[in-house]
Amino acid sequence: MVIASELKDGTVIRIDRRIYRVLEVESKAGAAKLGGVVKTKLTDVRSGRMWEPHFRPQERLEELELDRRMMEFLFSEGDNCTFMNPDTYEQIAIPRTVLGPAAQFLQPGMELPVEFFAEEPISVVFPAVAEARVQRTAPPTHSQPDSAWKEATLENGLSIQVPLFIAPGEVVRVEVKTGRYVERAHAERSRSA
Repeated sequence: MVIASELKDGTVIRIDRRIYRVLEVESKAGAAKLGGVVKTKLTDVRSGRMWEPHFRPQERLEELELDRRMMEFLFSEGDNCTFMNPDTYEQIAIPRTVLGPAAQFLQPGMELPVEFFAEEPISVVFPAVAEARVQRTAPPTHSQPDSAWKEATLENGLSIQVPLFIAPGEVVRVEVKTGRYVERAHAERSRSA
């Protein structure tokens, strides 16, 4: 059990037989006779639906202990992504709804931690930043100020805004959670990729 005022981003809790991951927590102190409130943003690990409940600071919630295993991504088929345990060769299919938008950054052979509860995969832990190659964009321009942006389509199909100096074929680093451009990947990596 965990009390609401001790919730942290990433905590997994169960409410009414549904499993949620805490995405954001904000505690508000109460004034006079009014008690404080803990505002949260949760996501249902099975459906991906967002929920923003408020809790009393001392409200007790059921915190779940997860088993984390490194798994290798093999392929996507329909609405599922197949991962394999490299030690046992056991394969599991994880619905894309569990992975969310981060599924676009999966590449065959990529090893990621998969979190399980009661032998059911409930989430895949992605790095904060992933690399992807630019497939299409306007030619690079150097005459515009550095603060100018243009649209680019990555090989995974994601459309993002990139600086004007980025050319097709370059590898860029993208924030997985938001899909925002972070920086150009190091030159030696983009040549070898």
